[in-house]
Amino acid sequence: MDPILLFDYIGTMVFAISGTLTAAQKRLDLFGAIFIGFVTAIGGGTVRDMMLGNLPVSWIQSSNYFYIILLGVFITIVFKKIVLKLRNTLFLFDTIGIGVFTVLGLEKALAFGIAPPIAVIMGLSSAVVGGIIRDTLCNEVPLIFHREIYATACIAGAVVYLAMRYVGLPPIVYTWVTVATIISIRLLAVRYKLAIPKISLSDD
Repeated sequence: MDPILLFDYIGTMVFAISGTLTAAQKRLDLFGAIFIGFVTAIGGGTVRDMMLGNLPVSWIQSSNYFYIILLGVFITIVFKKIVLKLRNTLFLFDTIGIGVFTVLGLEKALAFGIAPPIAVIMGLSSAVVGGIIRDTLCNEVPLIFHREIYATACIAGAVVYLAMRYVGLPPIVYTWVTVATIISIRLLAVRYKLAIPKISLSDD
């Protein structure tokens, strides 16, 4: 299997799990959980593909995404005790998801001949839009608007990706290193309470 396609499936799965966990925390019914799982998993990729003109969007072109999302929802609901025993489960799955989807967005944008700086934005959109939709529908302030480092981790990982790609390292290397970089930055930021300084218009 193409490594990028495998990453796409993994990202779809973990974001479906992340969305379902959020729905469970909000005590939504089964339909609500499935819906939140779906929009979390496909939201970023849908926006990315529409901006790139890649139509129909990826999840419409292949029914595999539909079944993968259902599987993620099923695993979360049926094995919820096991899933919830994992420490910081929602945070963990969300972090893996943004790492994987940043790479996917970059790869797809570059394949369309998009300039590297814009490709970074496509990677960021792939990673965070699904979570923004999830949090908005669940009446939460989206993580991207928190002070803690979130989108910045994606951007940093994207820069690492482009640098390694430019020097000619094998795709499997810069793909895994990029995902690991994003996850590591996010984990370290939360562990040590690192945050982006606030912008203030006052003189205080």
